[in-house]
Amino acid sequence: MSTWKQAFREGLVSGSLASLFSAAYLAAAGWRRGHAAAPINAVSHWVMGDRSFGQDRPSVVYTATGYLTHHLASLFWAVLHAKAWGTRPEAKKPVGAALGAVAASSIACFVDYELTPKRLTPGFEHRLAKPEMTAVYAFFALGLMAGSLLMKPKR
Repeated sequence: MSTWKQAFREGLVSGSLASLFSAAYLAAAGWRRGHAAAPINAVSHWVMGDRSFGQDRPSVVYTATGYLTHHLASLFWAVLHAKAWGTRPEAKKPVGAALGAVAASSIACFVDYELTPKRLTPGFEHRLAKPEMTAVYAFFALGLMAGSLLMKPKR
């Protein structure tokens, strides 16, 4: 297992990439539905209440709160992923990094929708269909994998 310092370092990079990749997909999916900011705005529901589910336009209040929440949650999952998987020999190769990232993303999805109270779920499920939500977690995994590989020591 990696040290917490290593996990935080790797988690900062991989979590930021996972957040950016998945938020970009959220915006693209929202744009296809007519409102790019809507899925990100919905994430702010844990602070702003259910009215965030109906917010379509970008705003400092809803969009910034939604993205900040999404980013912090991404960092949380990325640090746990790095702590559990970061120093394993398999994690240093693309296939192993991909498997670890998919596992972490799957666990995050399970926790988000099966173990978390409704008030604390991601919220974008109110603005997206299930195939789009699957893609959000796939882009999240892609970001985790990319960040993990970037942080591996060069040989």
